[in-house]
Amino acid sequence: MTSTLASRFPPGFRFGAATAAYQIEGASGEDGRGPSIWDAFSATPGKVVGGDTGETACDHYHRWASDLDLAASLGLDAYRFSIAWPRVLPAGRGSVESRGLGFYERLIDGCLERGLQPFATLYHWDLPLALEKRGGWRSRDTAEAFGEYAAIVAARFGDRLQSIATFNEPWCSSVLGHLTGVHAPGHTDLDQTLAVIHHQHVAHGLAIRAIRAETDVPALGIVLNAQSVYPVSERAQDVDAARRHTLFHNDLWFQPLFAGGYPDEALEALGDRLPSGFRDDMAGIREPLDWWGLNYYTPARVEDAPGTNWPSSATPAPAPLLPLTDIGWEIAPSTLTDCLISLHEQWTLPPCWITENGCCDNTEAVEGAVDDGMRRDYLDAHLHAVADAVDAGVDVRGYFAWSLMDNFEWAEGYTMRFGIVHVDYATQARTVKRSGRWYADLIAARRDGA
Repeated sequence: MTSTLASRFPPGFRFGAATAAYQIEGASGEDGRGPSIWDAFSATPGKVVGGDTGETACDHYHRWASDLDLAASLGLDAYRFSIAWPRVLPAGRGSVESRGLGFYERLIDGCLERGLQPFATLYHWDLPLALEKRGGWRSRDTAEAFGEYAAIVAARFGDRLQSIATFNEPWCSSVLGHLTGVHAPGHTDLDQTLAVIHHQHVAHGLAIRAIRAETDVPALGIVLNAQSVYPVSERAQDVDAARRHTLFHNDLWFQPLFAGGYPDEALEALGDRLPSGFRDDMAGIREPLDWWGLNYYTPARVEDAPGTNWPSSATPAPAPLLPLTDIGWEIAPSTLTDCLISLHEQWTLPPCWITENGCCDNTEAVEGAVDDGMRRDYLDAHLHAVADAVDAGVDVRGYFAWSLMDNFEWAEGYTMRFGIVHVDYATQARTVKRSGRWYADLIAARRDGA
């Protein structure tokens, strides 16, 4: 029952839903917005399922007010969204587009008017294409441009934002975008990937300092997609592969941000391939943060794979015979508890927010209703897993369901649905799903019991 689950969270715990600009806004050529790497990538044949693009997406750019009304009707405490860098700075730096700032001003003020705390993310993967053409994240200049962009956002909105995250899942924008090539900009080069990882770390530090120079109002953090990693067998090779995978998936981000420096093993394997002078940057990367965010969907199960491209020498292994979501990801809620406890024990971390958690359930609307029972059960089980971690002493302050609405799911296009609200892409009609009603009931029960 929702009342039992609601009672498990501490006073002040907040519930919200999350989105990202390129996935929902559309209006890619309107009001001076410059092109992003995802505009270019999705327009390239063969890169996105069905040739889908974010040109229209959920038309949120025009429907933001009714979308916020919908979020408020669910009783959400907070709304997490991202700001599109090319909508604010079409060329990535230099001339500021006032119409882009005006859109986010209306969105932020609209959140406040509806009692939704606005949580903004500065970078959710939509790098201005003009910067990519000058080297993108492979160039240190992009890190410096990001600091300038952060200062502009903070100066305009810092007095009204509850929170600012610098990056969303930098592992994805570096590794998926520059090593495997399945995300924009579609490169497949290890040295480029290492440069991107380091320059995004540098950009994070520059942005935190730039924001704090403008305002002391928003809580500042970063969002990471840490994994709970398990060997596929008890063979020593697989156990060691799981350790290496954890180091190169998690520690390569957590150690610079929260402990200083890169892991010794990573330096032994890659140190001579990192950008020149990288050690001089480490103090500036480790800026004190007010919080950190965890995006979590499914565990990683790995086995030894010598000679693979990524230096962990581990490869994904088949999941056990457990339920899978419609995108093929294992449903294993207890691994979220494991992940939170393990990170809490390994690192000295600020308070945590679950900034994304959700389920791909492609149930369609039937007679105006969407009975997405898998998603409802997934959310219920994973919220219990969060509560288990809180009971174990992990300081978790809130939870954002991914996503408020169905949207452009990156390389999967519109084939995969993660929303608690259904979107008919032909008509742009919104329908609250069974999972959305359940989530609203949970939030209401939490307030009734407060």
